[in-house]
Amino acid sequence: MQFTYFVGVDVSKATLDFAVAKGNQILFHQQVANDKKGITQFLKDLRQQTNTSLDQCLFCMEFTGIYNNPLLKALHQQSANIWVERAAHIQESIGLTRGKTDQVDAKRIALFAYKNRDEARLWTPPRAVITQLDRLTAQRARLVKVIKMLQTPLTDTKGFIEKADRKTDQQACAASLKALKADLKSVDKAIATLAQQDPELKRLFERVTSVVGISQITAAEVIVATNEFNAISDPKKFACYAGVVPFERSSGQRKGKPQVSHMANKKVKSLLHLGAMSAIQHCPQLKLYYQRKVSEGKNKMLVLNNVRNKMVHRIFACVRQDRNYDEKYTPVLV
Repeated sequence: MQFTYFVGVDVSKATLDFAVAKGNQILFHQQVANDKKGITQFLKDLRQQTNTSLDQCLFCMEFTGIYNNPLLKALHQQSANIWVERAAHIQESIGLTRGKTDQVDAKRIALFAYKNRDEARLWTPPRAVITQLDRLTAQRARLVKVIKMLQTPLTDTKGFIEKADRKTDQQACAASLKALKADLKSVDKAIATLAQQDPELKRLFERVTSVVGISQITAAEVIVATNEFNAISDPKKFACYAGVVPFERSSGQRKGKPQVSHMANKKVKSLLHLGAMSAIQHCPQLKLYYQRKVSEGKNKMLVLNNVRNKMVHRIFACVRQDRNYDEKYTPVLV
């Protein structure tokens, strides 16, 4: 699509900073409240100052979770062109910068949108059931984090403090841990129920979890991250997004070892790591692959990362071909 104006938006809890660019020139900046009234006022001012319709504008913003919601809702209702990009990608594209304010960030995002306009991926709203699934997975992640914060010190102190003191600490946290684990169990049940109630979600869960090593929680995160495999349909792109693709790092005569990028969805990457650890124990093919590569002298973490990559490709193949994973599956030659 061809755009005339590029609107960069810096989103915060209280305010929205808009910077409007035409080409590589910033026309004006405006800050409004992050609510319906403020957004409506800006859109009115935008039409007046540019004398154009919204279909000629590309709105670009970083993903900031729920703070994006009022703006996304308002723009979508008016069929505006929306591009939601990861902050790390924008920052990497911009390069070295000095100074940081909301106004400056909005201008940088506007210029990023102009310079990378051919790569724009227009945002489409997820279905209500995916939004609900996203909230449940986020809630689950918070519960797991708090449980770990309480439980890890109790485990690590064994052998370092007196038994009586350790028992006192355990008793002090016992009620909290019990309640948190009950809440975690409840969230897991809610995710399973949600997956069964929606036909399309049920189908995707069945396909994704058929891959050995992929749990219900990992499947939920993958489905949310890809917006039901609509936002990301290429396994190679998702593998990069999840940080399981090594990239070469060399310069001149210095030849570095390929390394995965730190700019990844850490939550998905961690879940895929746990899945790979399970797969090399319970999937005969991946177990044999892991053992063979390690016996050849390959680094264990490198091989494990390759297993994660293979699992990603299996997931996407099952969804694309609408079938459950089968170790004996043979592609039909046409």
